[in-house]
Amino acid sequence: MNSSVAALRGSPRDLEEQRMRTVRRYDILDTPPDGAFDHVTRLAARLLDAPVAIVSIVDSDRIWFKSHFGLDVEQIPRDPGLCASVIMQEGPYLVDNAQLDPRTAANPLVAGEFGLRFYLGVPLRTRDGHGLGTLCVLDFQPRAVDREQIAHLEDLARIVMDHLELRLTARQSIAALEVAAEQKEAALRQAELMTKEIDHRVLNSLNLIVSLLSVQSAQLRGTPAATEIAKAAGKIMAVAQVHKHMRVDESVVTADCAEYLQRLCHGLGEMLQTDLTANIRVEAVPLSLPSDQIVRIGLIVNELVTNALKHGAANVLVTLTRPDAAACSLAVTDDGSGLPAGFAPERMAGLGMKVVTTLVRNLQGTLTHGPAPGAAGTRFEVRFPMPPGRADGPLRECPERAAG
Repeated sequence: MNSSVAALRGSPRDLEEQRMRTVRRYDILDTPPDGAFDHVTRLAARLLDAPVAIVSIVDSDRIWFKSHFGLDVEQIPRDPGLCASVIMQEGPYLVDNAQLDPRTAANPLVAGEFGLRFYLGVPLRTRDGHGLGTLCVLDFQPRAVDREQIAHLEDLARIVMDHLELRLTARQSIAALEVAAEQKEAALRQAELMTKEIDHRVLNSLNLIVSLLSVQSAQLRGTPAATEIAKAAGKIMAVAQVHKHMRVDESVVTADCAEYLQRLCHGLGEMLQTDLTANIRVEAVPLSLPSDQIVRIGLIVNELVTNALKHGAANVLVTLTRPDAAACSLAVTDDGSGLPAGFAPERMAGLGMKVVTTLVRNLQGTLTHGPAPGAAGTRFEVRFPMPPGRADGPLRECPERAAG
């Protein structure tokens, strides 16, 4: 048994109270759907050839599904759920024929209309040994799995915990930044360290998923499934490329922000492919900026462009100009449905706009928003001071495909 699990002491009631305090600390229950977790459940179902895959969180009286592939249910009562049993043990929980297994034969999910026959779950365990929930796959036919398939699910469960830890770290860091607003330089250093850690861990997770898909594709070489898996690996690799574009080598003191924005938006275009045709265009003057400023600009553009396409925009224009000798202007304009009445970035509950406003302050800039000129949509503009000794050039345009 893992030492962190073995170290837990107390009565069952005390242990459950400790576990529920941990669940509340992660603040994941009843949160909106998240693409990162949905990617994991789709991959789990594909890698184990199962019709259903779930990321579950075990509450005091229910099992809530953060992500569910192949099952149109948000939650179930805790008593019949197998996930509550999984979090009590360290390793995988395998039931290859639920009708014949004494642990599950009388379970309502097995004996009733649902007809569960196969279950494989891996606990989502925190660093201090508490079980939050599971990553599990289900089937309605008895079946066997091999050690490699179980290892795939264990790897994916680690990725889920990475995302949960990153989400917790981000929430804690944002809260710390708000409390330490007057200690600007110290808060900025903490945010930069957090960003580097997030980039490092996200890239590692993405590379691990690509590796798993590559292995699976090679095993199914020559089949339609291999082609689909290869496509999925390509899309995930595009996500990794966007993260690379948002990182500038620490040895580089300055770089051309216009070229950087073109590469970043091209990567965003490949990552954010949908069934609809959308476009990201970049119009930017050649502008040499310090690398730390370019990273902040990239994170702002990533958030604003992603939000615009997520909310129905078909076209997004990113501009970088010099309105005067002392200032730079970064604007993101879209043709979407516009902002809701009373919108104020500083009052938004989500993490995204908090990150944007923090980055704008770090640029010593100002953020304004309003309707797009002459059309439906929204325009965000960040004005920040021009570093001394920098020069601009003629306006240039680089259209980028964002979907197709």
